[in-house]
Amino acid sequence: MLHRKQIITLTPDHPDYHAAYSECGTGAPLLFLHGFMGEGGCWQSIVSDLAADYRCIALDMLGFGDSSKPMIRYDIAQLVAFVRQFVLTLGLERVTLVGHSLGAWVAAAYALAYDDVAGLVLVAPAGIRDDSFCGRYDHLRPLLWQTPVVDWGLWLMQPLASFMGQRQNLDRLCGFRREINAQPAGRSFLVDRLRPEDAIDTVEKQIHQLRVLTLVVIGDRDETIPLWHAQTYATEIAGAQLVVLPNADHSLPELYEAGVVEAMRPFLTEVIDSRRQTLFDVSSH
Repeated sequence: MLHRKQIITLTPDHPDYHAAYSECGTGAPLLFLHGFMGEGGCWQSIVSDLAADYRCIALDMLGFGDSSKPMIRYDIAQLVAFVRQFVLTLGLERVTLVGHSLGAWVAAAYALAYDDVAGLVLVAPAGIRDDSFCGRYDHLRPLLWQTPVVDWGLWLMQPLASFMGQRQNLDRLCGFRREINAQPAGRSFLVDRLRPEDAIDTVEKQIHQLRVLTLVVIGDRDETIPLWHAQTYATEIAGAQLVVLPNADHSLPELYEAGVVEAMRPFLTEVIDSRRQTLFDVSSH
């Protein structure tokens, strides 16, 4: 089970940034990166299964959870830099990155930038350019507007929504607006990626450069990340393994942890064995 969150200050580049994280277990380090609008606690069930054999660290990424939420333009480079400072501050060496959705995108981008990654576990990974996403959420744009007019409009719609049997859907939209306005990172990502030409930091053109053991896991009923996105990662990264979990949707860390852990265990053993072999080869010379 994850312990209570700890807060550390990241240095030297951003002494005013703090990172919130939880950890438990001992052994080779696994750094867990959550998905969009999530936080480190989403990995609770998976960590509980792995902590007997690994040091499991679940990070709240910049702009999410209890980590710093600066009012900046959020992009993948900002999140990668935050993860990098966290890794350096904790003194982690040869860490395996386990990311879900946005977190998997960050993990892949991190592995492209730095060579201290022992393995990658990409769970329902985002980060592949897909212009069909643009326009899918256009009807939600007004919910991103920073004006009380939207709140007044939603309040005035309550009687009509109740009469038409749509009160639950309206309450869901109101909840989304409250949540997204409380999360500067989430709002920034949505606002700055409404057009196809905004997809400037996806990784599909670079991931063929990766030379790190990689496992890709996705559910066959994922309505958020299309299967072909996961297949692109698995095809472009040499030697990557692809596991498709039957009857599973996008909520893999929270609802389908047994399948994720079953896929991860033999892969993590392979990562450890590869690391030992590398150390043996170095020492023998």
